[in-house]
Amino acid sequence: MRDTPQRAIRDLHTDSTITVYQAYRPEIGLPAARDGRFPAAWKRERMTWIKPSFLWMMYRCGWGLKAGQETVLAVEITREGFDWALRNSCLSHYDRQTHTHRAEWQRELKQSLARVQWDPERDPHLQPLPYRSLQLGLAGEASRRYTDEWTVSIRDITALAHQVHALVKDDELDAAAEMLPAERSSRALAFNAAYRETR
Repeated sequence: MRDTPQRAIRDLHTDSTITVYQAYRPEIGLPAARDGRFPAAWKRERMTWIKPSFLWMMYRCGWGLKAGQETVLAVEITREGFDWALRNSCLSHYDRQTHTHRAEWQRELKQSLARVQWDPERDPHLQPLPYRSLQLGLAGEASRRYTDEWTVSIRDITALAHQVHALVKDDELDAAAEMLPAERSSRALAFNAAYRETR
């Protein structure tokens, strides 16, 4: 734990793709998983938040039990697209170590197409851990590219969320851990995110 970076992108990825998670009401989530693309009801003009951490998504959607988040999706997108979003991102909040003046951050925020937010990672009981994982908000062109260009596949993993939740409730943590996505840090992606934190 001592060697764990305070901020890093931990994800399920290949050389060319990265998997992120979102949760939607069934009217959006089920057609998206069936067709491999988001339906017309999915608003491209709205900001959408993608999460590379499975357990953080479980915290956010309550294992797929929260109203309006009953369908949990694993969205595989191109790594090139994800890196593009990072390069065109801004921190979602003012950080005096990153920006000299609040006005500088506000100008960058208005112009950016993506927003970086670091939230505490979660353990299987969804309790916060002493290091953070990424949420990435996509707006405007970034949101359109996400759904129209970057998306490789969309899978409904609601059943997986429920199965892992049941094992955690029964204190079968080893069995639950075996079912979790094999997330690991990507040096290239972590470098890009660190760049956004320190430039």
